[in-house]
Amino acid sequence: MSKHLRCSPANEVKSIFLPLGDKNNNYSLSIVVTVKNENEKTTATVTTQVWTDSSSSSVEALQSAVEDTVAHLEQQGLLSGEALGQIFTSVSDMLNMEGGENQKDARKKLREQMLTTMTVVLLDSPSNTTQGVQATARAVAGLTQRPDELSPAAQEEASSLLADISSSLTSISVSQDSGEDGEVVEAATPIVEAASNILNVSSTKKVSDLLLTGMSNVQSALLNGKALNGEPAIIDSGQISVYVNRFSPETMQLQNINVAKNTSSRFSFPTLPTEILSPEEPVDVRMMSFEKNPYAWSKGNISGAVGSVSLTRLNGSKIPVENLPNEIEILLPRLEVGQENSTVLDLANFSTLIIDVPAPDVTLVLRMEPSENISFKLFLGYQDYPSDENYVATTQVPLENAKEEEKYTWVLPPSERSGDVGVHYLVLKPVVEPGVKSINATVTVTTIAAQCKYWKENESSWSEDGCRVGPLTTPLVTQCLCNHLTFFGSSFFVMPNLVDVSRTAELFATFTTNPVVVCFVGSIFAAYFLVVVWARRKDIQDSAKVKITVLEDNEPLAEYRYMLNVSTGHRHGASTSSQVTITLLGTEGESEPHHLTDPEKPVFERGGADMFLLTTHFSLGELQSIRLWHDNSGAHPAWYVNKVVVQDLESGQRWHFLCNAWFAIDVGDCTLDKVFPVATEMDLKGFSNLFFMKTAKDFRDGHIWFSVISRPPCSTFTRVQRVSCCFSLLLCTMLTSIMFWGIPTDPSEQTMDLGHIEFTWQQVMIGVQSSIIMFPINLLIVSIFRNTRPREKAEKTDASKQGKTVRVSPSQTTSPQKQMKDITPDTVIKDIKRIAQSLAKAMKSPLPQLDLRPGQPADINTLLSLVEDIIRQQNRAGGDFYTDASKKERSMILTLGAVKLQENSVWGSPEKTSDGVQKSNNSQYLYRQLRHVEKELDLLGPSRFPNPDSYNRAVQQVQGMRGLLEYHLPSYSLEGEQLDHSPSPEESINGDTAKKGGLPWWFVFVGWILVIATSGVSGYFTMMYGLTYGKDRSISWLISMLVSFFESLFITQPLKVLGFAAFFALVLKKVDQEEFGEPQIDDSFRNTDDPDAVRAARRDSTCSFYQPPPATDIEKMKSNMIKEQKVFGLIREILAYLGFLWMLLLVAYGQRDPNAYYLTQHIRQSFTKGIADTMSIQDVFDWANTTLLSNLFGEYPGFITDGNSKLVGNARLRQMRVQKNSCLVAPSMQQSVPQCHSPYSWEVEDMDSYGPGWSNAMDSNTSTKLHSPWTYQSQAKLKASPIWGSVKLYRGGGFVVDLGPDLQNSSRSLQYLYDNTWLDVYSQAVLVEFTVYNANVNLFCIVRLMLETTALGAFQFRSELQSVRLYQSTGGLHIFVMASEAIYFLFVIYYMFVQGKLMKQQRLAYFKSKWNLLELAIIILSWSALSIFIKRTFLGNRDMEYYQNNKDQYASFHETAQADAVLGYLIAFLVLLATVKLWHLLRLNPKLHMITATLQRAWTDISGFLVVMTIMFLAYSIASNLMYGWKLYSYRTLLDAAQTMISLQLGIFNYDEVLNYNPVLGAFLIGSCIVFMTFVVLNLFISVILVAFSQEQIHHKPSEEDEIVELMLMKVGSLFGIKCKKPGGNGPAETTDASPGLATVSSEKMAGNRYA
Repeated sequence: MSKHLRCSPANEVKSIFLPLGDKNNNYSLSIVVTVKNENEKTTATVTTQVWTDSSSSSVEALQSAVEDTVAHLEQQGLLSGEALGQIFTSVSDMLNMEGGENQKDARKKLREQMLTTMTVVLLDSPSNTTQGVQATARAVAGLTQRPDELSPAAQEEASSLLADISSSLTSISVSQDSGEDGEVVEAATPIVEAASNILNVSSTKKVSDLLLTGMSNVQSALLNGKALNGEPAIIDSGQISVYVNRFSPETMQLQNINVAKNTSSRFSFPTLPTEILSPEEPVDVRMMSFEKNPYAWSKGNISGAVGSVSLTRLNGSKIPVENLPNEIEILLPRLEVGQENSTVLDLANFSTLIIDVPAPDVTLVLRMEPSENISFKLFLGYQDYPSDENYVATTQVPLENAKEEEKYTWVLPPSERSGDVGVHYLVLKPVVEPGVKSINATVTVTTIAAQCKYWKENESSWSEDGCRVGPLTTPLVTQCLCNHLTFFGSSFFVMPNLVDVSRTAELFATFTTNPVVVCFVGSIFAAYFLVVVWARRKDIQDSAKVKITVLEDNEPLAEYRYMLNVSTGHRHGASTSSQVTITLLGTEGESEPHHLTDPEKPVFERGGADMFLLTTHFSLGELQSIRLWHDNSGAHPAWYVNKVVVQDLESGQRWHFLCNAWFAIDVGDCTLDKVFPVATEMDLKGFSNLFFMKTAKDFRDGHIWFSVISRPPCSTFTRVQRVSCCFSLLLCTMLTSIMFWGIPTDPSEQTMDLGHIEFTWQQVMIGVQSSIIMFPINLLIVSIFRNTRPREKAEKTDASKQGKTVRVSPSQTTSPQKQMKDITPDTVIKDIKRIAQSLAKAMKSPLPQLDLRPGQPADINTLLSLVEDIIRQQNRAGGDFYTDASKKERSMILTLGAVKLQENSVWGSPEKTSDGVQKSNNSQYLYRQLRHVEKELDLLGPSRFPNPDSYNRAVQQVQGMRGLLEYHLPSYSLEGEQLDHSPSPEESINGDTAKKGGLPWWFVFVGWILVIATSGVSGYFTMMYGLTYGKDRSISWLISMLVSFFESLFITQPLKVLGFAAFFALVLKKVDQEEFGEPQIDDSFRNTDDPDAVRAARRDSTCSFYQPPPATDIEKMKSNMIKEQKVFGLIREILAYLGFLWMLLLVAYGQRDPNAYYLTQHIRQSFTKGIADTMSIQDVFDWANTTLLSNLFGEYPGFITDGNSKLVGNARLRQMRVQKNSCLVAPSMQQSVPQCHSPYSWEVEDMDSYGPGWSNAMDSNTSTKLHSPWTYQSQAKLKASPIWGSVKLYRGGGFVVDLGPDLQNSSRSLQYLYDNTWLDVYSQAVLVEFTVYNANVNLFCIVRLMLETTALGAFQFRSELQSVRLYQSTGGLHIFVMASEAIYFLFVIYYMFVQGKLMKQQRLAYFKSKWNLLELAIIILSWSALSIFIKRTFLGNRDMEYYQNNKDQYASFHETAQADAVLGYLIAFLVLLATVKLWHLLRLNPKLHMITATLQRAWTDISGFLVVMTIMFLAYSIASNLMYGWKLYSYRTLLDAAQTMISLQLGIFNYDEVLNYNPVLGAFLIGSCIVFMTFVVLNLFISVILVAFSQEQIHHKPSEEDEIVELMLMKVGSLFGIKCKKPGGNGPAETTDASPGLATVSSEKMAGNRYA
């Protein structure tokens, strides 16, 4: 496109700033200079280059250059708007080329600065030529081209500048006498472009007014000097289209005012009254069309194009047009068209359509398309079905007295339908003849709601007065009929998708053609019922888990209770089958080890929480730590414990222990015994604890979908209820989704852009409406189920059937007869001994050494005296039990202590109570224990006691201590009540039910009713919508809904949970004490202080799990576990290697075809007929004319030889030559031999171009014939590569001749070459190259036949044929090979992962292992093979495409063949290395391992002998080559001589040829070689290996892998029921445990140890 630069009457024009050149044409710029006067005109063209300066690439550099240039022009007095326009156009071109956020603000600032500078300059010196206006406007258009770099100030500056420039253009066009219209249009076009740029980004009133003023000035300028009834002046640029023309009044009625653009407004005028238009006066028509509303700053729902038309007189005054008798037709297109809202109605019965009218002032346009030419009545009703008597509006179609295209269109303005908003019912009633009951026809009804508005300038608002919607309105275009002129706009309202319930039977009748949504909803219902069955079973299982386990090993005398809540982690393999033991450590002592188990339910399951009731004799005080261990028994002994919470049920205190540790010998710290300190408040409020606690709780209970699987057993919100909530939520989501599916977007709405995410307010409102419809009811259902209290049982009949009540251990209640039998004097003595020990621990007083010394018989009176002594010691220390001084204070102290205990913090760090209170509590528990002993003595009686006196004394001692304690303790403590009045957890659970609130139990029925109602209604309407939409639209909705649902389920909602958990942990830092509820403790256990009850059961402290596993046993377990892991790792390694090798062999042989050999052999034999060992040039031509041509062009056209192989392209001859006089002749022979040529080498190769007969050597740059056989063509031009011959390595270029497509042309070409001596003494090699394809075996064969000479004049024949499969077979074998390739690379990725882990562990030591290097080589070669395979595929496709486009030329497949050959070599090496790797696995065999060790032992000696052998071989090879290389073929080169010497050692040798040539030297050479090499060196070499082998047998040490292999064989044998010998044993080994636990791998037995 040409651009004007400068027009001046001066003789010299200075400072012309050029725009940027054409980037695609090396930045070239053509400048046309025209000089003219009155008489003549001359033109000259100057070509130059204008490119961006690298130094001015930054915005700062541009800004500096602009400022310097403007200042320089101002100093010279050359500063004008035209000069600035040229400069700023160039600068804006550079700014518009740059993108991205880098320096965006600087570019924005520079644009604003340049616009301001132009405004200042134009105020001083406005443009006075159209060329100046064009240059200035072009600069403004360039500066406003990037809307994101226009600041609001720049928008106002640019719009003001356009108004001034357009005003100048108007003045210029008026002052020009004979100006051309084209100049004004060229000057006005950039003004409109700039206005379009600004309008696209700005929506302010000031800018809009300035732009409209500028467009009005442009129209005035275009109309100046306009011819009457001529062609219109049209400028179309982006958002704005401008149209002006000058008509006579009678011509204007025939015109259609538009700019021939489908997005532009169109106007048609009726006949205007004479009082408006004078018949003699011409009229100017001005029309503008805007794709974007220029009054976007005002309120008004305007969508689609905005058009403006006005009529003016020649002087520019406006002609008022209003209150016309005939209306002006205005067609306003809708720019973005959504999906049409069409409904097909069947007229077999009365058909009803639901229409939702969105606003009171819209016009409803109903377009009907009947399948037949029929009549029918339309009835419109509001909020009810209309009838013949009750309706809002009615009509009969086709309409009478209407145009053909309007007969089936019913336009309902607001006045005809009472302006109602909401649901309307349209009933179509066919008009049939009498006696006809129904009609077989359909009607397609399209509903459109539209408005026609115009701009009232005096009120600055949109109005509808004088405009109405026309019957030709479609979803694409709104027809407006108005009786006045101004700005016109239209508004569209898209009908929401509605469904008619009355058409249920009709819609379901279409099920066979559209079963998608119905089947999907039905499958959801079926899946729901199946999942409910599963959920109900899981709920029953959960109810069995909800209990507090009373530990069986609690001592009968111990009545101080602690509640343990042990949480197992969610990690894989976190559950355990081991026997877990715990010990509590407090400030006042520690508990006995307790075995945490429950015979009625599994404990310590993954993600589970188990609750245990543990008792001690006395309070342990403030807990400091806990100790956990297990015995590593069972099938899966490893255990991951998350946390432990201990609660003192007597005082209500709670301690948290954050464990987060593995108890395993192969995971984590590899330990089975750990001590955990109590968590502080800071620990509990740490981010890690809060985050993971909140995340786990939200996923397990808060997330409605995930909690179906991981629901906490204690929660009252059952799985069945959760599944039902998910079911209802899914159906509601589907309903809201399908309701708003396919709603067209409003193009007038502004799009919100958040990076790559764009949305409109319509989408936001749809989301809000969906949420309003869906979430309240589902939130209500979830809240009802979650907050409804469980129904209370009227009576508790069977504790075992109530999942939330404790079950008392059987050992705690026994019959009186069994009590008498179980209680013995030894039992009583042990109980008293335990009282003494626990009392000593509680009082922190050491036991006397004499009384409880092991091995001495204990006396009951002595033990009771010991208890009295401990009490007396406490009396002397101030903590007395007996003194009178404590009588008066005891009750008050206890009361205060109880208050203090009630006020303890839940963090486990309360203030310590006084010693008096603690010892008072001890007195109370001691009293109970003494009462228990007294009861035992009563049951025992003096008859069963060895010494009656001792019995009587014991009874007196016990009664005495009891009496003293009774005197000091309050009465309620002696009556079996709680020892303090602090609320225990079970009291708070049972007693505070009313305080907790919640809904009554019967509210669960309300929840179920809501679930059934919402699910049924949602499912029904979803199916109705699906049947209404049709099959294709239903499938689209279903795919969209499923993708959205799964994205929300697996991405959005988990991210919400994690984000909220992070906020909870970082900001709120609140420890959530509200768990899922605790099970209730049965009253039968809470009131256990029965004075008549005596429990005779005692714990068996000899069990192994009551002692932590010793360190030696743990180490032995670790060793055994490591060996087992190595066994399984070895098995995995062997299986993986076998699978890998199998896949590799499949891939290797899948790339090769055995038919390839037969194909190449057949072609080779066909083309070697007539070939001799040495051939002259004449023989070469004879062979080419006979064998070559007869086989290239066989019996069948296009096929070679026998017609089975297709010739792909033409065949090609190529020769390589040497230069003349390329060698020096000996001086004495120069007269006889005037010239010579040396053998071929790259240095002497002839690469010149010649004429026919190798005459007239020409420069290669001259225009010779491209495909001439006398022209050298380079390797790059031929797309070839260097090739190896029998003699030399040849370049890929040469002198080329393409043989013809048939026999005649080829024979003619060969005759031409023969006649012109194409082959002469300088020809060193001749190649015949062609490619064939055999479809029978699906193979391409790339053939290269070579005739080469060594400058001796005799040609030798050599052939290279390579078969390639470019098209894979389509049979089952191909699919199998492809699957093998995919599996093979999965193996490679697996080995990469394994080697990566090894590399990370071993670092540099990794590269010192030869087996690691072997694995690395296999991986690298595998990926290299894959890359070559891909390259071969691309090259094959490229070559085939070239052949398809150039079938009459030679198609080179050599590069593809090379890639295929490289691929074959790589796969071969892969197979070689993978097979070598087999040796690494054979190390597991002891014999082969010994051989490997032997080679390692003898390596030093072997390496020395290898050096000697190499020297000897080299010496004999050199000697034989020098002696026989000039005569015998086997010794012609040093490499051939070395191969012959090696063959001699193997017995493969031709003795006759050596002896016949020289019997003496031959016999000496052969004899000495055999003596020295075979008899001496090789035998010594073998003897070294044998000596090393014998030494290795003596000193061989079995490796650790031997034991592992034997253990593996035992494992495999036990798997198949085969008894294997144990290592080192004589008898059969015990079969190993089939479980993945520890196996016995040695003859030792760890008897009596359960954790072995």
